[in-house]
Amino acid sequence: MILVFGGTTEGRKAAEVLEEGGSPFFYSTKTGEQDITLHHGQRIDGAMDGEAMHAFCREHDIRLIVDAAHPFASTLHATIALVSTNLQIPVIRYERIYPEREKDITWIDDYCEIKAADLRGLTLLATTGVQSIGKLKYLEAQGVKIIYRILNRESSIALAHQQGATNNQLCYYEDDTMPSADAILMKESGISGGFTEKVNEARAKGMRIIVIKRPENHGDMILVNGPHGLRRTVEHLLPEFFPLHSGLTTGTCATAAAIAATIRLFKGDTPAEIPVLLPDGETISVPVGYADDYAYCIKDAGDDPDVTDGIEIRAKVSATDLHKQTRTAPQSPTSSASIIIEGGEGVGRFTLPGFDYPPGEAAINKGPREMIRRNIKENVRITISVAGGEDIAKRTFNPRLGIEGGISIIGVSGIVKPFSEEAFIDSIRKCMTVAKASGTDHVVINSGAKSERFLKALYPTLPQQAFVQYGNYIGETLKMAAELSISHVTLGVMLGKAVKLAEGHLDTHSRKATMNMDFIGQLLNEAHCDIDISDITLARELWERIPRERIEDFVRVVINHCEEHCLPLVPNGKLTILLIDDDGTIHLR
Repeated sequence: MILVFGGTTEGRKAAEVLEEGGSPFFYSTKTGEQDITLHHGQRIDGAMDGEAMHAFCREHDIRLIVDAAHPFASTLHATIALVSTNLQIPVIRYERIYPEREKDITWIDDYCEIKAADLRGLTLLATTGVQSIGKLKYLEAQGVKIIYRILNRESSIALAHQQGATNNQLCYYEDDTMPSADAILMKESGISGGFTEKVNEARAKGMRIIVIKRPENHGDMILVNGPHGLRRTVEHLLPEFFPLHSGLTTGTCATAAAIAATIRLFKGDTPAEIPVLLPDGETISVPVGYADDYAYCIKDAGDDPDVTDGIEIRAKVSATDLHKQTRTAPQSPTSSASIIIEGGEGVGRFTLPGFDYPPGEAAINKGPREMIRRNIKENVRITISVAGGEDIAKRTFNPRLGIEGGISIIGVSGIVKPFSEEAFIDSIRKCMTVAKASGTDHVVINSGAKSERFLKALYPTLPQQAFVQYGNYIGETLKMAAELSISHVTLGVMLGKAVKLAEGHLDTHSRKATMNMDFIGQLLNEAHCDIDISDITLARELWERIPRERIEDFVRVVINHCEEHCLPLVPNGKLTILLIDDDGTIHLR
């Protein structure tokens, strides 16, 4: 069992990640005031001291703790560290993402470091929480006027009064604008705590900015700062918690290899794991290896059925400016370095328009290129190659997309979720974009290889790129056609998916829609087909049951119902729906 200490934005994100596993866990908050919906998690409220936490972990067989509490909850962090050490329970610390500490800000470790002499006669806006009011009273005694910004809750207001704050000294976060003052005191609360916005607003008002640094982490906690890192760490520590495990995109692997090769070139180091900054701003650790003149990363697809799983993605790096010798861990979202990214052996080349880059360029998509540039601070030339990439590419979408000579280096998020709906829809979008760019005004969408083979025989003059497989995502594919202004779409569908589509299921996956015998009976009645279907298990059996003279009536009814749900998705284009029999016969209404 997993125990999460939350009550924060990070706590909410941690709960969302764990909910994906479908396994039970506990979610603990101090006050119980956070609004959060849990389906598999069990909420517990109230502060725990060391004894209570120790007893709870023993009683409920806690095998992993996720500390997603506020960074300044020092007592709780220390208690978690002590209990976890005593019980030998691993701890994942879900950290916030922090911007770099800028020099125009005064950074302090404790309230007592604020110099009253520098603020005497001035107004200080304190945004450090209601608990800090008592710690700042010494400044008031030395002539500093203080306004306290707190949450507009009865409990917070009462606590402020207990510590000597008057109503005239209080303002609230719920107010739209920050009050004006000569200086502002805030905590290093990270991006999710609104730190950047507060700093920018204070600068705009001309305030002096004083920030209390976040406390150091306790004990031997495993640090993550985003949902992907959390999930991958839980998968490693408790493999059974998630029934399916996540993986890495080829873009993340190429980035890790490029970082590793750059570190070795400039520093001579060969770390076994590399911190990689993902597009969402979080950093994950990725295993890498080294050969004579390149670094590599082994593609881990997790439980996603990806033919690229286990391939070796390599990066060879050479310096273009040897005066820049220092590399730091990835923090900044941009890089001022001049970085040339090239494709080597096993990386395909674009031969058709419709991609991020023109024909002839290496098939390294925009997302991975940007990720490499965000992670590397040196002026370098990077060549990405893939061992056996040309052979592997034959089992991917690449031939259909007009990408020749190898695989593509792709990835939007940097992480592959198993059987990812997002990834599949993204691949459909690429195919639709290429179809549009190929110059055809007629695109034929179909569920897979079998139906596509039949449709290609029907439309022999259409180019390969005009045929796009939707899998189960009929609705999403039609919406893409409308967005791309494709003038004519032909939808080929076999009966198993057609009866689901006719009922209004635009996603025909079995987890979203099952065969509805009552609805099929309704379709048969509309087609005046009086047959017994009580013993059928697959929709395609209907082809054998329906009398030959009623087949076209049944086809007409099914297509009419399908059009009812599909036509609104392509309001400005022509839509033709074809019903395909198992033997390849294509029925048109």
